[in-house]
Amino acid sequence: MVPVTAFLALCLTAGSAAAEDPLYLNWSALLPGLTSGYDPSSANDCTRGSLRCVDSAIREMTRRFDDLAEDCDHDAMFALAYLRTTEQYRVATTTAGFFEDPSFVNHEDAVFARYYFEAYDAWERGDVAATPPAWRIAFAAADQRKLTGNGNVLLGISAHINRDLPFVLWEIGLVKPDGSSRKPDHDRVNGFLNEVSFYPEAYARFDPSMSATQPPGMIHSIIAWREQAWRNAELLRAAENNPTQLALVKASI
Repeated sequence: MVPVTAFLALCLTAGSAAAEDPLYLNWSALLPGLTSGYDPSSANDCTRGSLRCVDSAIREMTRRFDDLAEDCDHDAMFALAYLRTTEQYRVATTTAGFFEDPSFVNHEDAVFARYYFEAYDAWERGDVAATPPAWRIAFAAADQRKLTGNGNVLLGISAHINRDLPFVLWEIGLVKPDGSSRKPDHDRVNGFLNEVSFYPEAYARFDPSMSATQPPGMIHSIIAWREQAWRNAELLRAAENNPTQLALVKASI
């Protein structure tokens, strides 16, 4: 475990990396019109899957991460990982031919981010009942500062993929309008995840006990979790007309 004093010392001396601010897009202004239903004709950037929505999510993640890092909050660890992952996602979605339907995946990216923001905000205002159990564990561990940075990262990634992702996939839909599966684009996400780099930054800024490189086997665990998330979304879809079965599936996730 990293001593709190060491964590604080690194936080206070590292400072934030200088970067030119992206075009300002107000995430909170997008939320009222953002639903789980994808609509390419919507005026809402996130509902129609505009790249502007991805930029807005990145800016919101940056704002939140900067505040957490300044406070030496252990929640900064997952916030950093998620921010760098979304930045790498932007590279993928703007690469011609990477996704079959990049606008839909941009919409998914926004809904996925909303789940994390809402869980974190519920916890911060003391609304434990509105905070999913997996996130309660992650946030409580960060508040208590009882884990290494890597432990905080893993708890956050697990909560977001194993708990949030099945519900996101179920809500936005598993098939296209023509009935074909959206699974190929789901699997293509795995192709850029191994390109995400945040461990050197986390090691240098927050936790010298961490490896400066991604732990061996971590990407394989994430890919396995994402596969299980899709299967759980299928179970939710299959049970949605049976309240008893649906409640059991939800409880199992």
